[in-house]
Amino acid sequence: MSAVRAPHPLDNPARSSLTGPHAHLAERRGRVLRYPVDIAPWVALPDEPDAADWDDIAALAGPGALVPLAAVSVPPPDGWEVTFRLAGVQLVDDGVAAAPDAEAIRLGPADVPEMLDLVDRTQPGPFLPRTIELGTYLGIRRDGALVAMAGERMHPPGWTEISAVCTDPAFRGHGLATRLVLAVAAEIRTRGEMPFLHASAANTGAIRLYQSLGFRLRRTTAFSAARVPEPAGEALVR
Repeated sequence: MSAVRAPHPLDNPARSSLTGPHAHLAERRGRVLRYPVDIAPWVALPDEPDAADWDDIAALAGPGALVPLAAVSVPPPDGWEVTFRLAGVQLVDDGVAAAPDAEAIRLGPADVPEMLDLVDRTQPGPFLPRTIELGTYLGIRRDGALVAMAGERMHPPGWTEISAVCTDPAFRGHGLATRLVLAVAAEIRTRGEMPFLHASAANTGAIRLYQSLGFRLRRTTAFSAARVPEPAGEALVR
């Protein structure tokens, strides 16, 4: 009789985070968890959601709301409209040459307007007004202006995700993002944890870069979004 494999924290990273180090941020209804909507968009389902779980998501988000789902392989029930689906990869530390960077500065709440502006211009993925509360964010400035940053997002036990890696287009090609990824990885390692990250499967250039830094592919995954059904007749009134 073969042993049943215990789930890995990275198999359902949003749920592992919200039941672990980020539990203080979790909003819960039944078995469904989510981050506050101004911190991160992710909703965390059980590994095998049932109809009641989808009802709880609908109650949390509200009729017609768009619900981002991370690493959810089970399709939503009838009546839910899948509006977005992106194939992704999950990469984990496999000998990353993590190292502090003398030029990297720790970013704080006062830097958030500049961080949001940089994210708006570079589109690295979700970054919201309170995302900075998820962990350490480091940046590099040129002539006082923030031109590159990277930081921490999901936090399953023993692991921390590197996210929001971006560089102002005028400063690309100078290795700033690479330096910041290695510096954030060093911050994670000082806590005795391991860095990991996600990327679009189509972004082969970024994947090659991360692999050259010492990350290895752990698995493929998917990111999607689905719209909560509206009560019958409500959509017609609008």
